[in-house]
Formats: sequence, structure tokens, C-alpha cells
Amino acid sequence: MDNIRGAAFMVFAMLCFAVEDALIKLLADNIPVGQIMSIICFGGLIAFLAWSLVRGDKLWQPAYLDPKVILRSLCDVTGSILFVTSLTLIPLTTASAVIQATPLVVAMGAAIFLGQAVGWRRWLAIVVGFIGVMIIIRPGMEGFSIATLFAVGGMLGLAARDLFTRALSVHLSGPQLATHTFALIVPAGGLLMLVQGQSPVVPNLEQTLILLGAVFVGMIAYLAIVAATRGGNAGIISSFRYSRMIFALVIGYAVFAEIPDLPTVIGAAIIIASGIYTLWRETQLRRASLNPTPAL
Repeated sequence: MDNIRGAAFMVFAMLCFAVEDALIKLLADNIPVGQIMSIICFGGLIAFLAWSLVRGDKLWQPAYLDPKVILRSLCDVTGSILFVTSLTLIPLTTASAVIQATPLVVAMGAAIFLGQAVGWRRWLAIVVGFIGVMIIIRPGMEGFSIATLFAVGGMLGLAARDLFTRALSVHLSGPQLATHTFALIVPAGGLLMLVQGQSPVVPNLEQTLILLGAVFVGMIAYLAIVAATRGGNAGIISSFRYSRMIFALVIGYAVFAEIPDLPTVIGAAIIIASGIYTLWRETQLRRASLNPTPAL
């Protein structure tokens, strides 16, 4: 029952994230990307600080100065900026397809940098998943767009964030880590505008409502993920993260009239299949280590 509940919350969270991506893409036609990110993350920052006050947590945590916490947030900032930038340049479905490779990169990074044991089956799944990414990007081919590399950079940044999260030796809750990240993204958005030579835009009523909607949907998505990960089989529940691709396909077609080409569909399918297998295999091995077969 816990798995069903967790899967339902995870699917709902992925729906919310897909909607948030679409809202950002709608805004990017008239408002600088840096300004969008600063506004959305400022709203999220206020919400998380309010949450901390309600819970009775201290707003400042000494662990915020831990080098790994800072590096984790910097990776999150970089990955988020690159991914959101890709949303403004390439179809929503393409950006969403590339970001699906994040768990594969995390599995590879855990083996290389954290010493986690990865058998040949998972290595094969990781390699196959990267082939899926290359099919989507199509380097050197007619359908290649250099803007797709922003999505790849975003995916690598978010994967590095997850690796640093695994390596943290200090105790910070999810909301506290999000607070730390959002506090850095707010000024980073302004710096991005400065680098790009863009000026702030005063949003009209419709744009303001969309911005508020993006903040609200993003918070709901985060709360849904927290609810999803409380109990149940983590590997099974995490595999439902790939539902985000389905929602991106539907929203991309309905809102932006996007029809993904065959290589994008094939590449996304390969990535998702490889990722699900990797998560399933990791779950099986973890279960085996917790319940070793007694010697006869």
C-alpha cells in the first residue's frame, strides 16, 4: 500500500514539475530567464522560510557554510539555470527527454566518485542510456541543435547536485537544503541578466499570475515528493519520476503544438528503460544486502 501511495505522489509531483516547466517557457518570451528564476525562487525561499518558522526550526543553520553544502547548491544553481535556458531555446519535450538521464549520471558518478559498487549490468544500462541521449542530441547530424547542449549541461549540474547530496556528512532537511539553494539562485538570476545585458521587465497582470502559479506549483511538487519518499520501496517509487516525460509530451503538444520527431521519441524511450532498469537493479542489490541468504 505504501508503494501505491508513494507512486501516486511521485506521479503527481512530476505532473507539477512539467506544468512548472511549461509556465516558465510561456513567460520566457517576454521576461528574461534570470528574472523569472529570481522571482520564482524568491517566492519559494519565502515559502520555505515560513515553513521553517511554523516547524520551529532555526532560519540559520551553521551547516550552510559546509563546503559540500555550498558546492551542492552551486551545482543546483548551475543545472537549474542551464535547464531553464534550454526551455527557452528548444522544445519542452526535447529538454524533458534529456533531463531523464539524470539518474543514470548519478549512478555512474556514485561508482566513480563515491566508490559505490556497480555491476556490469548497470554499467551496460548506463551506456545504453547515454546512447539514447546521443540519439536525441544527434551531434553532427542535420537535426542537431547546439541549444540542446544547455539541457545536457543542466542535466549534468543536477546530477552533480544529487551526488553531493549523497556525500553530505552534515544533517540538513530537504526544506533546509532547498532554502540554501534558492537563496543562491535569487542573486544568480540577477547576475545572469547582467551578463546577458538584459534589463528587468515589469510583468503585466497575466504574467504575474503565471509567475505566482509557477511558485505555487513548484511548492506543491516539492511537498508531493516529500510525501512520496516517506515509506515504501524507494527504487519502485523513484522509477515513477519518468512519468514527467509523458506529461511533457502531452503539455508540449497541447500548449506549444510540439510534435517530437522519431529520434527524440526513440532516445527518450531508451533513456527511460535504462533508468528504470538501473533503479530496479539497485533496489534488488540493496534488498539482498539487507537480507543476506544464510549459509547452509
